[in-house]
Amino acid sequence: MGNNGSKKNQNQALPIHTTFNFPSPLPPFPQGKSAFAGGVINLGGGLKIRRISSFNKIWTTHEGGPSNLGATFFEPSPLPQGFFSLGHYCQPNNKPFFARILVGRDDSLAGDALKKPVDFTLVWTSEKSNIKRDTDGYIWSPTPPDGYRAVGHVVTTSSEKPSVDRVRCVRADLTEQSEKETWIWGLKDSVDDNGFNIFSFRPTRRDVTAAGVSVGTFVALQATNSPLPFLCLRNSASIFAAMPDVSQISTLFRTYAPLIYFHPKEKFLPSSVNWYFSNGALLFNKSDESKPVPIDLNGTNLPQGGQNDGGFWLDLPIDGGAKEKVKHGDLQSCQVYLRIKPMIGGTFTDITIWIFFPFNGPATAKVGIIDIPFRKIGEHVGDWEHITLRISNFTGELWKVYFAQHSKGEWIDASSLEFEKGNKVVAYSSLNGHASYSKPGLVMQGGGEIGLKNETAKSGMVLDTGASSIEIAAEYLGEEAVAEPAWVNYFRQWGPKIEYQIAEEMEKVEKLLPGRLKEAFKQFMNRLPDEILGQEGPTGPKLKDSWNGDERS
Repeated sequence: MGNNGSKKNQNQALPIHTTFNFPSPLPPFPQGKSAFAGGVINLGGGLKIRRISSFNKIWTTHEGGPSNLGATFFEPSPLPQGFFSLGHYCQPNNKPFFARILVGRDDSLAGDALKKPVDFTLVWTSEKSNIKRDTDGYIWSPTPPDGYRAVGHVVTTSSEKPSVDRVRCVRADLTEQSEKETWIWGLKDSVDDNGFNIFSFRPTRRDVTAAGVSVGTFVALQATNSPLPFLCLRNSASIFAAMPDVSQISTLFRTYAPLIYFHPKEKFLPSSVNWYFSNGALLFNKSDESKPVPIDLNGTNLPQGGQNDGGFWLDLPIDGGAKEKVKHGDLQSCQVYLRIKPMIGGTFTDITIWIFFPFNGPATAKVGIIDIPFRKIGEHVGDWEHITLRISNFTGELWKVYFAQHSKGEWIDASSLEFEKGNKVVAYSSLNGHASYSKPGLVMQGGGEIGLKNETAKSGMVLDTGASSIEIAAEYLGEEAVAEPAWVNYFRQWGPKIEYQIAEEMEKVEKLLPGRLKEAFKQFMNRLPDEILGQEGPTGPKLKDSWNGDERS
């Protein structure tokens, strides 16, 4: 190790040496009345922001961070006329280069939305470290004038303080509380609670009314539990001003609509909600369980609003033949449901694609080298799954995609996605459980040698979500723009409470395991959410936290 490091290691081709580009050019967007895809967003208070993708490289490390491949630091350049840098950018070397950062312009009458820092403080330098690097690097924190806040670091290759002209600080009323987001780099190949680490950061509050705006800069911390020295920006003008209209949404979804591949062994496929209702799904009322009623098309006879009080639930047809037919869904006529909302202070549009499965199949556990297919655990009626596209309101670019996986999920950057048919996102649905993933293969839910198997693979069974979709909610467009079907406001369960004895099935499994794995298996099963254990029927999309909030990672 040391300053010069290994020539082979430093000169080898890294993912970051490749710039990510979408497979196809972005389409022209229909002209609307909003600022969508106009390049500049007005945050109010005299501050306008632009998202740029042109950078100069400043400094590179060749180890540490994800995959122990190091990270590279960049300065936005050239800057558009009248705009100023708010901080520098850092990206791990294990991903293709796909950088976007906000720069600011002061349009206030008093010229006081942005100010130069009064000084800089050295936060960290590589001088005394043993990391492989191309030269020494220095990370500086701007000292803002009174009444202003810094929103990003400056990086140099000199021990001399940078010029105060390099960056601007933001008036305090135009900033918002922030929190750590994703680990970018550190001195080890995993996050060290006591060591130096670099993270991206985001607004602490993130929902459809939240005003916080991510800058795209990074934060350097001496310890991961240190308070964040930087804030995000605040949209004090209008969160809706740059949101797409109905025709622009249509263009966006046609461009990026996911292709969802199902496992070759999948038996429980999705369907449209109306197909489910018209093929015998039943509404049960706790006050008279012996007299379930058929459900009208669009769910017009479902209870509306209220709360999930256990008074009503849906279930499969009672007739055996009809029940089996409905359990297996109908891929050919399947329709997906779109919920469109502003996020991150109106700088992004989230298009959430909701997919309905009449039935969720049983899970398979992996304990050591043993695969254990469950008979009942994991089964439930009425499975709602979703994938979310996060799209930049500056340009209409897809920024990242959220893949829901049981009670949580993961965001995947656009640069790490698979695409087909132009810019359509490829997704994979796990066998029986229908969790979504960005790549095929086996993902274990759990840790160590015990977990539930999430198997994905390509097959001839594929759902083109762009082929048949309907918008079910986009409140920012006004009440009349998107009509919510009655079933959206059915707030009870989409499946019955399961009455089989999970404990009995677990006992059968435990008997097959050696002593050291019995207790570990029991502890693992106790940590699983009710959704997987099938103890309660799931609720519909509108009762999920992500309906109005951010996704759970």
